[in-house]
Amino acid sequence: MDKKKIVIALGGNALGNNLPEQMEAVKTTAKAIVDLAEDGNEIVIVHGNGPQVGVINNAMTEFAHKDGSEPTPLSVCVAMSQAYIGYDIQNALREEFLNRGAKLPPVATMVTQVRVDPEDPAFRDPSKPIGRFMSKDEALKEAGDRGWIVREDAGRGYRRVVASPKPKEIIELSAIRAMADDGQIVICCGGGGIPVVAEGKHLAGVPAVIDKDFAAELLAESLDADMLLILTAVEKAAVHFGKPEQRWLSEISAEEAERYAEEGQFAAGSMLPKVQAAIRFARSRKGRTAVITLLEKAREALQGKTGTRICEK
Repeated sequence: MDKKKIVIALGGNALGNNLPEQMEAVKTTAKAIVDLAEDGNEIVIVHGNGPQVGVINNAMTEFAHKDGSEPTPLSVCVAMSQAYIGYDIQNALREEFLNRGAKLPPVATMVTQVRVDPEDPAFRDPSKPIGRFMSKDEALKEAGDRGWIVREDAGRGYRRVVASPKPKEIIELSAIRAMADDGQIVICCGGGGIPVVAEGKHLAGVPAVIDKDFAAELLAESLDADMLLILTAVEKAAVHFGKPEQRWLSEISAEEAERYAEEGQFAAGSMLPKVQAAIRFARSRKGRTAVITLLEKAREALQGKTGTRICEK
């Protein structure tokens, strides 16, 4: 098998929904990653942080309510989540390498800032729910006191919503590249990265959430990776999902994938951003391939035995 430079985007199933689940889930995640590393591939890991950053944000907001202080900014909560998720992945990888009697490569987590455009249309229409559920009266008070934007969430109560802008630049890219080139497994851009905007020489955190699949795609392009491997909870993407005419997709062109996306075949906030990221990477340079597959099938997908492969034809 050809050795490749691979950027892996880990979905929520790789981490669980809380700390005990995460500590268990990363054991399975580590097995899949070590499989690829043992085959000689250069590995860089990006992960989501949805449940984790929500827990941190809720805890910090509750503390602020009790002592009358301002809540910890969401950008800082993202930084915290990067560190503690990275800590668990690092330990799980170390243990898996040692269990196999394999050579232990350096594994490091990079707290990563990702620059976004302050003029991104997403800032004019925040849609990403974050934090705890509130009653309407409580939500309106928070909106007035803190300048939050709040919306009803599927009849379950009100939540704060923030923007989900597209990533423009990975600030720590040169450090990530140097570590990867040195043979290290790098965990970075956690939760899509800490969203920042440039204010002169200063990088200011903004209340936003960057989609981790788009961040992983930008990282893969920037590192000149051979493959973007998006690991999720299904073995393949499908059209007409959940219907009698459902059809699993094995190898398709970027053009076909785009057509299916425009037809509404992929669920927004679920499979759609994965497919969009895969299309973008496949089109970024001739010979690049993006694969979407089940976490446990990572090695088989790399061998071309399963998964949805998207490339420019």
